[in-house]
Amino acid sequence: MILRLCAALGALAMASPALAQVVERPAGDPVHGDAGLIAGKTLPSGIREWLGVPFAAPPVRDLRWRDPQPHAAWLGVWNADRPAPECIQPLRGRSINHYFGEEATSEDCLYLNIWAPEAPPPSGKPYPVIAWIYGGGFNVGSASMANYAGEALAGKGAIYVSIAYRVGPLGFLAHPDLTKEGQGHSGNYGLKDQIAALRWVQRNIAAFGGDPTNVTIAGQSAGSMSISLLQASPAARGLFHRVVGMSGSALGELMAPAPLADAEAEGVALQQALGASSIESMRDMPADRLIALAAPMKRRPVVIDGQVVAEAPQAAFAAGRQNDVPMMIGFTQDEYFRSLGPIASVADYEAAVRLAFPKTATQLLRAYPAQTAEEAQRAARDVERDSTLGLQMAEWAKAQSSKGKAPLYAYFFTRTHPYRPGVTFADHDPATVGAYHTADVPYWLGTLDSLNLFRSTRDWTAMDRSLSADMMDRLIAFARNGNPGTDWPAWKATTPKLHVFGETGGMIDWPHFRDLPLLKDAAPATPTQRPRIRD
Repeated sequence: MILRLCAALGALAMASPALAQVVERPAGDPVHGDAGLIAGKTLPSGIREWLGVPFAAPPVRDLRWRDPQPHAAWLGVWNADRPAPECIQPLRGRSINHYFGEEATSEDCLYLNIWAPEAPPPSGKPYPVIAWIYGGGFNVGSASMANYAGEALAGKGAIYVSIAYRVGPLGFLAHPDLTKEGQGHSGNYGLKDQIAALRWVQRNIAAFGGDPTNVTIAGQSAGSMSISLLQASPAARGLFHRVVGMSGSALGELMAPAPLADAEAEGVALQQALGASSIESMRDMPADRLIALAAPMKRRPVVIDGQVVAEAPQAAFAAGRQNDVPMMIGFTQDEYFRSLGPIASVADYEAAVRLAFPKTATQLLRAYPAQTAEEAQRAARDVERDSTLGLQMAEWAKAQSSKGKAPLYAYFFTRTHPYRPGVTFADHDPATVGAYHTADVPYWLGTLDSLNLFRSTRDWTAMDRSLSADMMDRLIAFARNGNPGTDWPAWKATTPKLHVFGETGGMIDWPHFRDLPLLKDAAPATPTQRPRIRD
């Protein structure tokens, strides 16, 4: 019966060229990993792919809120032919901008995906490795989102690895009982997952054609914040050789890690909300209940645990204790984490600035002037961006240039997506969103078509394809040798410049770089100014 079915499918594929084009093949002989044989598949493009490869034991039952443990060896072959579940988290609706199809979720989620070029590397010249860390505010995210796929970058000559890590209260919970269990440390389990995955890469990636001595870690938003923390972490030393940070940094005050005692108090508050008697009883509770009760509570995910985050990252850089490696970092023109509220006039803008920045408002209004309603809306967006993402990335750049010797390259993404007429989203207004938070990711990774996967939302142009090709080439060049191009000079604090990616290119002055200190002393946010991520 099985033989007859296979024969029928083969005949159907031969009779239907369209079907034949999507037939996937095994990716050659299984690869020898340190826990056993791993079999992948070959995509129609020729790129080899391994999905759902375990890098740590499932963090379930007694392993909830514990450091990632080694995965047990297996007999036979691990068939890495489909994505693993994403780490359990709140689910997303189909009407939001970045909807890629609802995924299965599970606490059993510590897996990674690998894409490799069609041909093995030349003898003695392994491929550079790019390891992707997803964003999502440390509360959501997936290594298998279509936006983060690695087929395009692998086609340009790199091994691309997307890694999963625990999010939300299961990935980032500090608690006095956990601190006792951890001999003085608790929290940051998601960051420890990232480190465990990078250690797996060091042990295993050569078998896939990658160079363990040339690993670039890249990420966006919370993924980029993670990278800044890994760069400052003694626990991650030697696990990577370059960093790419897109729109997120843990340096400065906005997203600074919490002191352990404060984070422990937040963990106790969650325990009380759950009505649990101990951390052990919290381990017995269903994960979805934990997530639901934690969602409305104020919690800072990352903690100074004295281990992974040994100290405030700003202090690590100031003392020259960071992992001093080449950096490529940047942000987009219209992203922000904090809104000034609705701006319909110059008066609205001036009032909002005075409310948000009472100590420096007069200077800010001179630095970000507006004479018309349109200028007021643009100035407000610039203030929102610079007081959050712009300031974060500038603090990271200045910290590296202060004591670091490795070069840094900075960029500014300005392209507004070409939206299909009439398309709407629940969380995203195409008419006003501009170059939003995450807008650059599909260009860097060559995944533009992921945004049309389930419904057509963009009408990509030849310019968009060309821009994406250029950005991918620069990312690959940086991963190979630490230099994204001869026309992109290294950043200097004395003459801070950015490479622009958009309708135009080239180098420009960092927008309002000298004015950024005026934005550090913000008043507590009002309801209309609440922190949020525009994506």
